Amino acid sequence: MIQQRIESDYQYVESLGYKVLGVFLQGSQNYGLAYEGSDIDTKCIVLPSFEDFCLNKKPTSTTLILPSNEHIDLKDIRLMFDCFKKQNVNFVEILFTQYRKFNPEFEELYMPMLENAEVIAKYNNYAFINCMAGMCMEKYKALEHPYPTLVEKIEKFGYDPKQLHHIIRMNEFMIRYIAGESYKDCLTSKKAEYLIDVKRGCHTLEEARQIAKSTLDDTIRRKNEYIESNPLAINKFVEELMNEVLISVLKKSFILELGV
Repeated sequence: MIQQRIESDYQYVESLGYKVLGVFLQGSQNYGLAYEGSDIDTKCIVLPSFEDFCLNKKPTSTTLILPSNEHIDLKDIRLMFDCFKKQNVNFVEILFTQYRKFNPEFEELYMPMLENAEVIAKYNNYAFINCMAGMCMEKYKALEHPYPTLVEKIEKFGYDPKQLHHIIRMNEFMIRYIAGESYKDCLTSKKAEYLIDVKRGCHTLEEARQIAKSTLDDTIRRKNEYIESNPLAINKFVEELMNEVLISVLKKSFILELGV
């Protein structure tokens, strides 16, 4: 079913006139945290036309909402690579997913990104630590906020259980990353059953508030301790690799488009 959605999303994005490099699964299925009713969302890397590139038009960055309310996030390859460098797990995870579909014209050229996924995922240690702490803070602020899409959950539980599960998951991820586990292993929680129960709303409002606050405080403490104890480390190989892949993909894309 998941791969069928990947195929379907690929065809849909192409039908809208985009030049697709690939479609990749994002979200809970990549972490082993899906349960009944979980959405299947994807990210799609698209390529600019030669004209748009020459005229320096704004790169594509948008979200398509399907009738099922599931999402396809579209990103120009240049913006996607920038997101990888910022170390946001919501983007880096697509380097590891087993569910994907490539445009065969570019698969081989893009493959070094997947072959070096672990290195790319740890490109900038400070960016990762700050990103995880920042995401934890965002989820904490959203815990009881009645966003239009969350009103039903707020009315039922007094808070959004999904935000609480994210707070706990980010904290666990950070702890295991700092301990030196591989990024791929860190993506899969060691307390998946509990996190799924959390998403279902197993905690009362008061319990959720207490867990969220203590977990956020622990995350911020660990972030500060890590930065105080570890120097900034940016992997220059990753920058060179991304530049090489970007140039080779765009070069071939423009050659095919222009027929030269």
